Amino acid sequence: MGALEGRVAIITGGGNGIGAAVSRYFAKEGAKLVINDLGANPDGTGGDAGPAERVAQEIRDAGGEALSDGGDIADVATGERLVAAAVDTYGKLDVVVNVAGILRDKMIFNLEEKDWDAVIRVHLKGHYSTLRPATAYWREQRNPDGNYRIINFTSASGLHGNPGQPNYAAAKMGISGLTWSLARGLGRYGVTANAIAPVAATRLTATVGADPADGNPAMSPDNIAPIVAYIASERSSWMTSRILAAGGNHVGLYNLPEEVAAVDNDQPWTFDGLAEAVEHDFRPIADGVPTNGPWTPGD
Repeated sequence: MGALEGRVAIITGGGNGIGAAVSRYFAKEGAKLVINDLGANPDGTGGDAGPAERVAQEIRDAGGEALSDGGDIADVATGERLVAAAVDTYGKLDVVVNVAGILRDKMIFNLEEKDWDAVIRVHLKGHYSTLRPATAYWREQRNPDGNYRIINFTSASGLHGNPGQPNYAAAKMGISGLTWSLARGLGRYGVTANAIAPVAATRLTATVGADPADGNPAMSPDNIAPIVAYIASERSSWMTSRILAAGGNHVGLYNLPEEVAAVDNDQPWTFDGLAEAVEHDFRPIADGVPTNGPWTPGD
């Protein structure tokens, strides 16, 4: 019996790259799937329902169960349709995996409004599109032990910052915040929410030099699928509100954001007093140098 036997999952962006690898792996582990992919170009233009259907047909030919959908994931009607398809066809929904995304890379001073809006729309509204109806469905089940799973896709571009990807970085960091919010708000309904920051060669990364055809096994999207499947399984109920890195044979756990230093005063700050305090306590940390002990007024 597979690790996902009987689990029902929606996978967006499931016709290409990481999404297709996740779809195949989930099916191998026994999941029943609704696979969405607009089949657009890496910049989000165009559309072709073929990729999602090809992966779904491949799964069916191997004895699995999969439906395909070629809709625009940033259209809320698409997300509602995916949730309805899962429940109507398979009788339930257990997992939502939001992989779909696009790139329109430029430095911020060359970035046109339409390219900002398109990337934010696909990534952030695309997540909203599936998650609003999915979480409404899970809330209706009133099952705190439901083992429902949200698996979002963030990126090191947002977590660390890539200079030529301000729109993509903003969207991906927004997904991180979304994931933390969902984890805090939905636990009572049996839902966990986590995010993956992947490293793999795909059609998208080919636009910035990581060719998916270069044959490097460490860059295969297949390497991302096992950790996604683990989070989707019932075994992962202990994990929520976390971001994990995945690529090659590496899986990493990011720390949660935390305050690492503070300065306090017994009266309102003056400019010079505050400047002295933050330069004493914050600047060494920012520069990677140990502090010389806590700042005190008059230092």
